[in-house]
Amino acid sequence: MLFFIFTTGLCNLRCDYCGGSFPEKLVPPKPSYDIDSLIRFLEDCKTVSIVFYGGEPLLNAKFISKFMDSFDAERYIIQTNGLLLEKLDPIYWRRMDTVLMSIDGVEYVTDKHRGTGVYSAVVDSAYKLRSLGFDGDLVARMTVTEDTDIYRDVLHLIELGLFDHIHWQLNVVWSPPWMDFDGWCRRYMNGLSRLLDLWIYKLEFDGAVLGISPFQGCLKRIIEGGLYPPCGAGVDAYAISTDGSILVCPISVDVDWGRLGNIYSNTLDTLKTAPKIGEPCISCIEFKVCGGRCLYAYMEKLWGIDGFRRICNVTMSMISLLRSRLNLIEDALKIHGIRMDSILYPRFNNSIEIIP
Repeated sequence: MLFFIFTTGLCNLRCDYCGGSFPEKLVPPKPSYDIDSLIRFLEDCKTVSIVFYGGEPLLNAKFISKFMDSFDAERYIIQTNGLLLEKLDPIYWRRMDTVLMSIDGVEYVTDKHRGTGVYSAVVDSAYKLRSLGFDGDLVARMTVTEDTDIYRDVLHLIELGLFDHIHWQLNVVWSPPWMDFDGWCRRYMNGLSRLLDLWIYKLEFDGAVLGISPFQGCLKRIIEGGLYPPCGAGVDAYAISTDGSILVCPISVDVDWGRLGNIYSNTLDTLKTAPKIGEPCISCIEFKVCGGRCLYAYMEKLWGIDGFRRICNVTMSMISLLRSRLNLIEDALKIHGIRMDSILYPRFNNSIEIIP
């Protein structure tokens, strides 16, 4: 079971796709509950993985260290903008299984959307994290905008040699509809095709598996299937807000359907039932792979049903691209005696959404 724990609703950045801190009425700036109440709730669950989340979770690093001293989770994960690394003692960084740092590709694109100097600060933090002895999975977490050249930006992050995996999400949940979404999609799919060809080339000639998580995650679902939605929201993943509310997922802070209970009066078994992915998704031929992509996007459809379907077309195209190269991938693996299941990702739910 995966739990996102909000350590705060505050953020030290104002990225233009999210706007920075949550309004206090949605996510208070610090936990109003005592840690013992949280631990009592978690102890009733089976094996527990924890994701520290915000806002920027390191703005309340004391909560992180106190919690890690008090609760023995199966895995610890953090999603951070990477600017406040020094606030958490190295002993806690070394206990993390996965660290997701926000960086959008080349310096120009990252700094345009996140703020001047953010790119350099994140790169420095990635180096620093390794020097502190962190040996887990370091993930570059991209937000993809109209400025993104997916081939250029992913390749740039790979070539830095800092990150084990590159992951991205399309900025299509809260943003206004893009100026030329269809034109961008054509360029995006061309870039994805080039990126996948490079991924297969490295696999075939070097036996190297580039950590491009949407490729590996989609392959995993093509071969093994998985949960609906693929992030596990309301199935094996929940979020706990700073007021003790239990949410279906960490972005569902502003919707009534996303509030399932609280840590004081509920156990996992007594939470309200989370909404399920329905039509038009469940009739889609790729539903088993896509899984509905994102429960919040499915429920809210902020671009309307037409926009929702246009985003679906991007997902379908990526899955189709992977299917078209599946024989090449299998042949490349055979050359080096690599088992398919060894390249599938993630091995456990580490909070990446899998489907961009």
